Amino acid sequence: MTVEAVRVDGVGPGAPGPALLCLEQTLVYDYEAPIVALDNRLVVVPRARHGSQLRTEWSLGVSGADAAVRVQRDRFGNCVVDVGAAAVREQICFAVSATVRGDRGATRDEQARSAVDRRWHEPTPLTEPDAALARAAARLRGATRRPLDVAEAACALVHRSLAYEQGVTDVETTAAAAHALGKGVCQDFAHVMLALCRAAGVAARYVSGHLLGEGGSHAWVEVLTSDEREGGARATAFDPTHDRRTDGRYLTVAVGRDYGDVAPTSGTYLGGGGRLTVRKQLRAVAPAT
Repeated sequence: MTVEAVRVDGVGPGAPGPALLCLEQTLVYDYEAPIVALDNRLVVVPRARHGSQLRTEWSLGVSGADAAVRVQRDRFGNCVVDVGAAAVREQICFAVSATVRGDRGATRDEQARSAVDRRWHEPTPLTEPDAALARAAARLRGATRRPLDVAEAACALVHRSLAYEQGVTDVETTAAAAHALGKGVCQDFAHVMLALCRAAGVAARYVSGHLLGEGGSHAWVEVLTSDEREGGARATAFDPTHDRRTDGRYLTVAVGRDYGDVAPTSGTYLGGGGRLTVRKQLRAVAPAT
């Protein structure tokens, strides 16, 4: 399966963030020959609520095949759409539309429940630190004990350590491999920061979503700290690709331990090869008065 991402439209970064973000995205699978037993999993619909981000409306349409669609929430609270089709002749298309109120940064996170949730502390196969990452994490932890200071330093370190380059890594590239290579895409930046934070004792999770002005999807990291006043946890988001905290230009779709938990599309079918083309438009709009 080959993948092609096509930039359709976007709004360049500028102001701290719009009041509303409107997402329209299509994912089109073209097959070389008819395929059967399609079982696809889509994680492309923004979460109903994430911090101060509120999904106000959404839709997902399927065309090109007679398909059964089931919508559910996974163990992380993400919106997951399962699509099954007995056969697809040439093409199947998924069209997503959603409107959300922009995320304003650090917020109390009802889904996190607690900053001590072991899922956000333990390494995964994609974020297991090697000796080099473990040493870097120890240096970060030795410089400060405040989790957000560790995260800030980790974000800056990853940004300095990796050059953004497409085509040199893939979805199976580990944080250690990307760090050793010194190159990668936003997914790799996020994985390396996750490895550093967790090795330094800071709870962190992977975030998938979109950023105004970028044609493809994006990935960043949320650090979880205890909210002693209100209970639960506060999630503060960092974007190591751009070395900054997030703002209203970022639209959160899903969270998980790493990319594997929130891959936008995955699944199986029987048949020959195919190609996935993704088109996206993310717009900032003024709210109705």
